[in-house]
Amino acid sequence: MSISYRWVIVGAGALMTCVALGAMFSLAIFQEPIAEETGWSHAGIATAMTLNFIVMGIGGFVWGAASDRFGPRAVVLTGSALLGLALVVASRAETLLAFQLSYGILVGVAASTFFAPMMAATMGWFKENRGLAVSLVSAGMGVAPMTISPFARWLISASDWRTAMLIIGIGAWVLLIPAALLVRRPAEETEEPEANAFTEDGRRPSLMSVFRSPQFLVLGFTFFACCAAHSGPIFHMVNYASICGIAPMAAVSIYSVEGLAGLGGRILYGTLADRLGVKPVLVAGLTVQAAALATYLLVSELSQFYALAIIFGGAYGGVMPLYAVLAREYFGPKIVGTVLGAATMLSSIGMAFGPLIGGWIFDTYANYSWLFIGSALVGLGAAAIALAFPPLPREREAVAQPG
Repeated sequence: MSISYRWVIVGAGALMTCVALGAMFSLAIFQEPIAEETGWSHAGIATAMTLNFIVMGIGGFVWGAASDRFGPRAVVLTGSALLGLALVVASRAETLLAFQLSYGILVGVAASTFFAPMMAATMGWFKENRGLAVSLVSAGMGVAPMTISPFARWLISASDWRTAMLIIGIGAWVLLIPAALLVRRPAEETEEPEANAFTEDGRRPSLMSVFRSPQFLVLGFTFFACCAAHSGPIFHMVNYASICGIAPMAAVSIYSVEGLAGLGGRILYGTLADRLGVKPVLVAGLTVQAAALATYLLVSELSQFYALAIIFGGAYGGVMPLYAVLAREYFGPKIVGTVLGAATMLSSIGMAFGPLIGGWIFDTYANYSWLFIGSALVGLGAAAIALAFPPLPREREAVAQPG
């Protein structure tokens, strides 16, 4: 198969992450209409997202390991079918518990099939410009707020939240299943042996030794803290802007600006990582994210929200693909799906805290000040943990070679 097919993999991966993550995060748009129509609490609705992240984390590990063994196409095809079904079922839920279980569990399982398998598959197709390639796949997440979220808002305005969610579920089937059929295993010519501490003898390494290694512990806990920092502010941003006096559609547009900035951030940070190294770019991005979170306490006008959305969206969007590159460089191609799935599981646990805590803070204090203060502190913690990353294999080789 032609090496040019790798860009088809990138395109398919970007589309899948856009639709899957866009459908999942559109709950932020559905939150207020659901609460008004059903009388369910904000914390109760946000619990569906918390369940979503928890299940997505566990599923990410399982599906990542499955993609290593069976290939990515079977995994993403299963997720494509399941995601549409999950949204259709959630749109018919008549009780809060039914909604939490259908949206939280089914959507979570479906969404977990895309990130780790497609990141692993994409990295297998690229030897050079790997940071840029995975950033473009991850860019689908950045496009989602500019596409799925405004579309959801328009559908809700034109009909109601149930009809809107049903239509998005059917649309997921239409778009994702054909894209999943395009996915192929990495081209053999790009699967050259790579130096790392876990596959020196060419055999599949022990997962217990991998998961107890400093490389994985720093990777996993940095990913956890990073996502714990930004998940609550992302989920509650539309409601926070509305409280500050921003009109509903304008508030949704802030969410879209964050997504657009995230798209640019992924390309920028991915390109910088290819040139400057992954670790320094990751630490810088995490620091910018923390500073932006604290600054949200000072904004109140739409122009200020837009300006900060560009900085915040670029930072959190830019750093997300870098964890996949680090997983590949530390652990090699044989188990990258499993390792990235395990790291994603930790990140999803971190993501699960934000929406629930943010909903509780709002229900208790009728504002989000403590959410942004706490998130900024956790973000600084993520940057501090990232400083402890051990040297990459290529860096150790460079030091070992005589000048």
